[in-house]
Amino acid sequence: MDINFNPDKQHTLGSAVSISGTGLHTGILVDMTLKPANPGFGMQFQRIDLPTRPVIKADCDLVTDTSRGTTLQVGDAKVSTVEHVLAALVGMGVDNVLIELNGPEIPIIDGSSSPFIELIEEAGVIEQEAAKAWYSLDDNIYHYDENKRVEMVALPSVEYQITTLIDFNSPVLGTQHAGLKSIKDFKAEIAPCRTFCFLHELEMLLDNDLVKGGDINNAIVVVDKPVTDEEMNRLAKAFKREKIEIKSGGYLNNLELRFTNEPARHKLLDVVGDLALTGYPLKARIIANRPGHSTNVEFAKKIKQYIRKNKHVKNVPVYDPTLPPVFSLERIERILPHRFPFLLVDKVVELTDKHIIGIKNVTFNEWFFQGHFPGNAVMPGVLQVEALAQTGGLLCINSMPEGQYDTYFLKINNCKFKQKVVPGDTMILKMEFAGPIRRGICEMKGTVYVGGKVATEADLVAQVVKRT
Repeated sequence: MDINFNPDKQHTLGSAVSISGTGLHTGILVDMTLKPANPGFGMQFQRIDLPTRPVIKADCDLVTDTSRGTTLQVGDAKVSTVEHVLAALVGMGVDNVLIELNGPEIPIIDGSSSPFIELIEEAGVIEQEAAKAWYSLDDNIYHYDENKRVEMVALPSVEYQITTLIDFNSPVLGTQHAGLKSIKDFKAEIAPCRTFCFLHELEMLLDNDLVKGGDINNAIVVVDKPVTDEEMNRLAKAFKREKIEIKSGGYLNNLELRFTNEPARHKLLDVVGDLALTGYPLKARIIANRPGHSTNVEFAKKIKQYIRKNKHVKNVPVYDPTLPPVFSLERIERILPHRFPFLLVDKVVELTDKHIIGIKNVTFNEWFFQGHFPGNAVMPGVLQVEALAQTGGLLCINSMPEGQYDTYFLKINNCKFKQKVVPGDTMILKMEFAGPIRRGICEMKGTVYVGGKVATEADLVAQVVKRT
C-alpha cells in the first residue's frame, strides 16, 4: 500500500481494468472486468452474460457451495472461486468495486492473488470522501467443527491480523503455520501463494471431470503416495503435457515453492478472501487451525451475526457538522427527483453498503409549520417517515449498478413516534438494509435520532425501478 494510504477512508479503483483466463473447475474462458464504484457500494459481482445481468453481492449469506472454492448464488446465477480476487481487494484496501464476468467462475490464472494485485495496481486505488466504518470486537468469537477438527477464533485487536496452522498428516507438508501481522504485508507475504491439493484429491476430481481448467502451473500438487507410470501418463494427458514427473520434495513437477510454507500461506489467503464475505471491515486477530472454505464461511456468518446483534448498542450516530458531507445537497438532487419544498434530506454524512446516515435541519421557516399545530410547532410524523424514505432511496440507488433509478414506497411496518421533532432540532436519519435487495425490492430499518435519542423508527419496504 502507498505510504499516504488512509485506512479510515473508503477506496475504489482509479479506472476499469480487465483480465481473462479459464476457471479452474469449469474450464470456461472468462473475461473479468473490475470497475470503480460509489462509496458504500461494497464488492459486488455481475454476470453480464446472462439475460437479466444479475448482481451478486459478496455476502456469506449467499454462499451455496464450498466444496472446491467459494461459490455465491442468487437465483440461478452463480459466481465460483471468488476467494482469491476478494483477498486481493482486501489486501489492497479496495472497498467498493463492481466485478463484471461473462462466465460462472473467476479466472484461476496462477492459483494465487498476485495477478489480481497487479490488475488493481494497474487501475490505481483512489481515496473516496466517505469514512470507512471499521468494526472492532469487544468479545472473543469462537467457531469449532469437531468433525473436521477445525478451530477458529477472532480476538479483539487494534489491527487486522491472521495466523493459520495446517496439519494434514502429510510427510511432505508436515505441520505448517503462517502469519500476517498487518494487512499492509499481504501483497508481498501472502498474495503470491498458490492453491494446493493432494494427488489423491486431484485423481478424484479428474475422475469426476471437475478440474477442466487445471494446469500444473496454477496449483501445487502434493504427491502423498507412490505413483505408477500408468498414473503419470494419465496425468500428463489430463494436463496436455508430454511428460509429468515428481521432482524432489514430493511435489508434481511444479515451479519451485515461492515460500517454504506456501500451502499454509495460501490457507491464510483463503481466510482473508472468505472473511471478506462478512461485509464488515474488521479489526481483529484471527487464529485459524486447519481452516477450509466451509468453516471459513461458517465463521464469517458467526462474525456477521455478532456484529449485527451488538452494533446497535454502540451505533447511535454522532454528527460532526464540521466534516465535509459524503453527498452534498447538489449531489442528492442529481440522484433523487424530489425538490423544494419536498426534499427532506440536506446532506449525507455516512454511507456504506449496509447503511446510510442523512441530516435534516428543522427550522421554524419550514412550510408545513404554517398549518400544522400553529403556535405549537411539531413536525408531522408522516414527513419524518418521508425523510427516512428519501434517505433510504439514496442507499438503494447507490447499491445498484450503473444507470438512473427511482424508488417507490411499498410498505411501512412497526412505525413508532417516541418524541416530538420541533424547530431547531437536527434529525439524524439512519437507514439500514434488513436483507439483500431481491428483484428490486429493498427492506430497510429506519431510525430518526434527535439529541442522541430515538425520535421515530419504522420498517420500510421500497422498490427500485430503473428509469427508461
